[in-house]
Amino acid sequence: MKEYDFSKAKPAKDVPHLAKFHKENSGKTRITIMLDNVTLVRFREQAEQQGIGYQTLINLTLKNALDDSLVTEASLRKILHEELKEVLDEGRPYRT
Repeated sequence: MKEYDFSKAKPAKDVPHLAKFHKENSGKTRITIMLDNVTLVRFREQAEQQGIGYQTLINLTLKNALDDSLVTEASLRKILHEELKEVLDEGRPYRT
């Protein structure tokens, strides 16, 4: 097996095409965000309780908020089913 000497190799971030490749394929982007101190403290406390990083918890919370705001077919069917059941159980005609 051939051995290679990487002692003089540049980090990927210092090689333009590798840095670009890494940035495009990492799936995450570094940003700066201003949060209230109280909010940050609460995220850090909850993250510690869950055994995860606070930035991971913030990311998961944002993802869930976006997902919850979408009306899915399943959630719409559930709502319609509950509303129609209530109308039929009361014996009143259904009006739109």
